[in-house]
Amino acid sequence: MVTAAEPPAAGRAVRNWLVGARLKTLPVTLAPILVGMGTAASLGRISWWRTALTLVFALGFVLGTNFFNDYSDGVRGADDHRVGPVRLVGSGLASPRQVLRSGIVLYGVAALAAAVMAVTISWWLLALAVVCALGGWFYTGGSRPYGYRSLGDVSIFLFHGVIAVCATAYIQLGRVPLLALGASVPIGLLACALLTTNNLRDIPTDTAAGKITVAVRLGDRRTRVYYVLCVAVAFASALALAAGRPWVLLVLGAVPCAVLPVRRVLGGARGGELIPVLEHTCVLLLVFGVLLATGVAL
Repeated sequence: MVTAAEPPAAGRAVRNWLVGARLKTLPVTLAPILVGMGTAASLGRISWWRTALTLVFALGFVLGTNFFNDYSDGVRGADDHRVGPVRLVGSGLASPRQVLRSGIVLYGVAALAAAVMAVTISWWLLALAVVCALGGWFYTGGSRPYGYRSLGDVSIFLFHGVIAVCATAYIQLGRVPLLALGASVPIGLLACALLTTNNLRDIPTDTAAGKITVAVRLGDRRTRVYYVLCVAVAFASALALAAGRPWVLLVLGAVPCAVLPVRRVLGGARGGELIPVLEHTCVLLLVFGVLLATGVAL
């Protein structure tokens, strides 16, 4: 018999899984794709079916990796005393097997998109899929996860900056122009800033769990400086592109989006106070990405 209590329970379950997917951080996936498309648009034509496959490929791997991270951190106990948004395994809202299965399914969807692109565009995209899969799993998975050894920032810069922008341009153009490589740098730096807000908040719990992030190594004060440097150098590196693409100056329109998170980080926000900083850094990344994509396209 269906009771009145069941729909709210089902709604809570759906909400928990959506939170577990970390949808609020999707700008770190969408921004580089936009910039890669802007680069391609400036040098050729945009194929919308290739764009659709790119989105399926990227979202499959990113969301799948989020669930794998949830699984791996949860079974290691790294999320047992989490301050930030809920994690499914660490909070007991889902079993490790359920979360692991979700990651596998999403990776399967991404692999299918990669296979279609390999057949229709280039077989090299299968190699890209393998690199993304291995990079996503071993971030917190396996016996020696590199995310626990201060390599998370390098990974984020490469996967959500250089690889994401350049791969998107390659899927559209069949080559990687230098403009895509240059435009990937500021996006990668802002992705690092986003990760830093999370790692700054988690310094105490990561230290206790043996998760040695860059923030744990730097300590609280220097991590705050590191965050500001990531944001500042992102703007500077984007403006460097203005010599050849004057419309890139549009990224200055994203400066107001940087004011609040930078002010809060420098003001000593900690623990739950850093959750809005994470959200505002996501907004900054998305607005910056849209403006940079527009600038390089024009």
